[in-house]
Amino acid sequence: MVRFELGVEDLAWTRFSISPLGETVHSLLAVSDPSFHALQLPWLRSVRHRLDGLETRLLLALVGPTRGRERFLSGPSRALPDFLTPRPTRFVPRFEDELAIVRATPPAIVRRDLIATHAPDPVPDALAAVGRRGSRAVTGLRDRICDQLERYHDLAFAPSWPDMRLVLEADTTYRARQLATGGARLLFADMHPNLRWRDGVLEIEEMISEHTVKAAGRGLQLMPSIFAVKPAPPLVPEEPPALTYPSRGIGTLWSPPQPPTGAVASLVGTPRAQLLDMLSEPLPTDELARRLRVTPSAVSQHLKVLHETGLVTRARDGRQVLYRRTHLGDQLTGAA
Repeated sequence: MVRFELGVEDLAWTRFSISPLGETVHSLLAVSDPSFHALQLPWLRSVRHRLDGLETRLLLALVGPTRGRERFLSGPSRALPDFLTPRPTRFVPRFEDELAIVRATPPAIVRRDLIATHAPDPVPDALAAVGRRGSRAVTGLRDRICDQLERYHDLAFAPSWPDMRLVLEADTTYRARQLATGGARLLFADMHPNLRWRDGVLEIEEMISEHTVKAAGRGLQLMPSIFAVKPAPPLVPEEPPALTYPSRGIGTLWSPPQPPTGAVASLVGTPRAQLLDMLSEPLPTDELARRLRVTPSAVSQHLKVLHETGLVTRARDGRQVLYRRTHLGDQLTGAA
């Protein structure tokens, strides 16, 4: 079990980020073992042919060995090197900027994290450079890893990233609302069964290691993920408190929504009935359009009608407008 001790100042400095690099690295979990990534299988099938020419042996060596497959029902515990998932400095940083941070990682940290990822086993042959004396070999390995991650991202990840980002942004909107309305207890209540909040401590169960980290004013950074199967804090206790967790809505990425039937669809039409069904939580126009596989302008026309008839409400959140069902909309859909 890993524990984060969070004070009042840390809770005030709890924030959400979306990491393109972190998602690229976490997607290697699905590539290395698809058995725990059923929701991501459509993505896996679409990218496997794009991996030709990459040093897949090196990339897959970045994923730690499977531990606890029989014990942990929520998925095996597999580590990733902390230096490959630096904490984002913005809500959604550019992949290139995050990779530049990784390229500047000191060799000692690279060696530490690669060894910790595979401990107590030795590192795979593809990472054997970490056992050599001096820093030149480790620096060369770090640069090779970055080069391959960049190519892997461009070939296999970037085409799907716009849709993935919309799902992750929708998750952060929902989580931020949970935090605002119910504090930390409500925020972590439905994030994952392995998380428990009590007495100022966030407990993360089914971890490879066991340690306690005092946030000490550094706050907590939360990052939703399409590819994480369970909450993933930094592997090394010295790293600042951060948590990657499985995002909501992953199933909407590759599965088209089922058209509603019944009286509501007959009354308002199928597209508007679909929108009402989705708007049990606040969502922006782009995310609704992505789920329905239509253009944002088409969604906007339907939302305008639903808003004018009092079935949905809208509120601005930064640069986007969020829509949600009203009480009248709940009554119409039977969700009151």
